[in-house]
Amino acid sequence: MTSTAFLALVLGVSFFIIYTVHIYKTDTQILIFRGITMSHVSNQINHFAGDIDSRNRILPMKGDILMNMRIEWEKNDKEVKDILRKLNQLMPSVTFTDIITTTSARNSKATILNQKGSYCVGDPLMVRLDLYNYLGERKKYGGDFLRVRIYSSSLGAGASGHITDYKNGTYLVNFTLFWEGDVQVSILLIHPSEGVSALWAARKRGYDKIDFRGKFLNGASHVSTKCGFVKSTTADLCEYLDERDQEAFYCVKPKRVPCEALVKLQSELTHKSYLTDLERRLFKRNKVGAEILHPFVGIHVVSCGRKKTMANMNCRVGMTSPSPSGFVWQNQWHPAFCKMLNGSTLDNVYSCLQGKQVFLLGDSTVWQWIEYLSKRVSTLSYFDTQGQSIIQSSVIVDMTKNITIHWRRHGHPFLSFFVHSMKSHTYIARVIDMVEGNRDTVVVISLGQHFRPFPIELFVRRMVNIRGAIQRLLLRSPDTKVIIKAENTREMDDDQELYSNFHGYAQYLATKDIFRHFNVGFIDAWDMAIAYKAHQGHPPEDVVWNQIVMFLTHIC
Repeated sequence: MTSTAFLALVLGVSFFIIYTVHIYKTDTQILIFRGITMSHVSNQINHFAGDIDSRNRILPMKGDILMNMRIEWEKNDKEVKDILRKLNQLMPSVTFTDIITTTSARNSKATILNQKGSYCVGDPLMVRLDLYNYLGERKKYGGDFLRVRIYSSSLGAGASGHITDYKNGTYLVNFTLFWEGDVQVSILLIHPSEGVSALWAARKRGYDKIDFRGKFLNGASHVSTKCGFVKSTTADLCEYLDERDQEAFYCVKPKRVPCEALVKLQSELTHKSYLTDLERRLFKRNKVGAEILHPFVGIHVVSCGRKKTMANMNCRVGMTSPSPSGFVWQNQWHPAFCKMLNGSTLDNVYSCLQGKQVFLLGDSTVWQWIEYLSKRVSTLSYFDTQGQSIIQSSVIVDMTKNITIHWRRHGHPFLSFFVHSMKSHTYIARVIDMVEGNRDTVVVISLGQHFRPFPIELFVRRMVNIRGAIQRLLLRSPDTKVIIKAENTREMDDDQELYSNFHGYAQYLATKDIFRHFNVGFIDAWDMAIAYKAHQGHPPEDVVWNQIVMFLTHIC
């Protein structure tokens, strides 16, 4: 590369960073202080228009613009309600008066329905589960939250299974025997149906399990007040409203301090619980993820002239993944429905990323991508001085290959017991609206973990708004690639009312519903985590790397 070309590239990247930071700050000032105003982005996409009064609230919009806005609100409200209704239909609604009437992993039974001396690669393994309570009585209803897995530890292999709930205490688990060797089966009762019912009811009841403290700049000092998603006081409030997307956040207004002076935010536990004492007993650590024992031995899989179950078609955006979506073998992920890029050679990684501008938008599980890429690919280095911070945004670049990868956290709620800046806060939908897009632009969305302690309507509405922004992006730039990374499982010793994997699974189902038949790539991090037995909120590096390779597979 000539010195002139190198200088031009440095100046280009510098302009990109400065422009991005400027736009984020400008957009934050426009969007979050006492409502939203007109931004240049909104002008470009002709979404809505309004005039600003002295309190920075939108004045009534005119004619067709306001009507179109109301139509969009009604459409989104209906979709959110439809998704919530479908989720409600999936959930058990049961009560109990004694723990002994709830599902017992020890008393439940597993039976192989297609028992053989040996199986061929690609064959199904069908297991029937009959669940019983502590009295030894067969359960008469379903809704238990189960996790099933086959694995071969010596081969570094694993896969989830597909569960059918017959709503009468009986379940059918269908595994695909993807590889050759001796296979073992793991069946975990994460929560009994009574626990699922209690968690689902408790989640709906309020936003007050987590509190937020906002810090306002008052001259040389700070003033702190309570913040949250609902108007829970008669005190004067600062309302930070995104009117277009119907996203609102509130803080008690400090005396003689303007709402625009909010600069920092911190979350804290309130220890509020909507579970009864009896229900809480279901979530003691020894009852979460209890193993359902079985007599299975000698599940032997031979090739029968077949190779490991591999797909031949290249992965691409818009594909629908089956259940299970793939398997791990020799600690590498293999999707069941498409062919994965060989990520073992950095040449493939360089070739795929060259000339790309990648936006990673969401939580710290996708920040792990930017962290691990900077370790694995030596020419990618942090451009910003804040560098390796999961509280602020981060940028890594390779100037010789014209690669820019930018991570930005999602908007409220971002749970952190550390104080984090609000100066650059905005919602993912607004960030997407600012992406110009082209064939070398990729947007990755991943959020979920921070939403688990709140009513699921908050998560569903956010994802619907993000999908709307993606639709606008693809209308103005159809060549842009968009990838949705599902959330993953996490530790089972966390507070289950707040962070249960059941909450994550409900969000996982909602995400798949919202983006079904949509032209995006989908990385099934939930299924991958089960296959790897990676039950940490931040998965280990081998899992993260295989997520990244799956991402590269979709864009190259």
